Amino acid sequence: MTLVAHSDLPTFAHLRDHGHELLSLERAKHQDIRELHIGFLNMMPDAALQATERQFIRLVGSCNRIAQFFVYPFSLPSLTRSAETGDYIEKYYSRFEDLREQGLDALVITGANVANPHLDQEPFWEPLLDVVRWADENVASTLCSCLATHALLKYSHGIERQPLPNKRWGVYSHRVCAPDHPLNRDVNTRYDVPHSRYNDISRAQLEAAGLRVLAESAEGGVHLAVSPDQVRVVYFQGHPEYDHNSLLKEFRREVRRFAAGERETFPLYPENFFPEEARCLIESVRNDPDALIDLLGNEIEQHLDNTWGDTAKAIVNNWLGIVYQLTNLERTEQFMPGIDPDDPLNLRT
Repeated sequence: MTLVAHSDLPTFAHLRDHGHELLSLERAKHQDIRELHIGFLNMMPDAALQATERQFIRLVGSCNRIAQFFVYPFSLPSLTRSAETGDYIEKYYSRFEDLREQGLDALVITGANVANPHLDQEPFWEPLLDVVRWADENVASTLCSCLATHALLKYSHGIERQPLPNKRWGVYSHRVCAPDHPLNRDVNTRYDVPHSRYNDISRAQLEAAGLRVLAESAEGGVHLAVSPDQVRVVYFQGHPEYDHNSLLKEFRREVRRFAAGERETFPLYPENFFPEEARCLIESVRNDPDALIDLLGNEIEQHLDNTWGDTAKAIVNNWLGIVYQLTNLERTEQFMPGIDPDDPLNLRT
């Protein structure tokens, strides 16, 4: 791992405590290794902010490229925060104004909770677009997750997401549609990805706008797609960053809401997620809310598997490899006059 712990961000200590090797800033200064600086726009709600931060930084840190990775979390002031989360962001997160001044090589944008029927009605819409417009001109590639994917596709291509009849959540098998694309290098032709969303953007919508679909599920829909130039924007509609128990936590939250009378029906099970023995345990105490919530907080977790993590690492590793190549090309293009700026990695040859 070549992730640099360049600040007091608690995620760095968490990763180190869980066996990940990190470089201290002092050690990094004494190594003559290429640096990549990655912005991480975290728009997730308070309850998921730090978990999402850990998940994505861990994926970046799993990269095997010979480079030092500096990750800079930041958020948007327009997002409503509790006092505690606001203090956390103030203490540990960067300011976009500072990152814009220092420059970044790449950007990751997370999802967010929404309260309005149209994304452009959300308070974060214009501040998000300020970041996106800057990134369009100043970073090699942007990776979008879930809601961020829907927002950027609306802004950049006029694609409107479509409401689903029911929440789509679970773990779905996906097939690689474009094995020749560098994001799919050394990736299994079929792999799992978790999804959790109420809206969908289809293959037909993406292809009509000139985007390329790289991985799709018959049940879960499109997971991975890229912008028409093949590399500048990467779109995740699923959640490959999820921990093995992320969907369990979402399910437990919905069970709590049902027990509190905040929803009328017992939540549907996340599809293809709970093995049979886990479902039997849940059904055995389904009518006892206290026992069920306790079960979901303890015993069920040992029955769960992570069937997507290695593929997620491989794809993010490939993405960072693309960033590495693009930044090299940009810094040396005066010596390489034959490069096509619309196809810098020769993807169309």
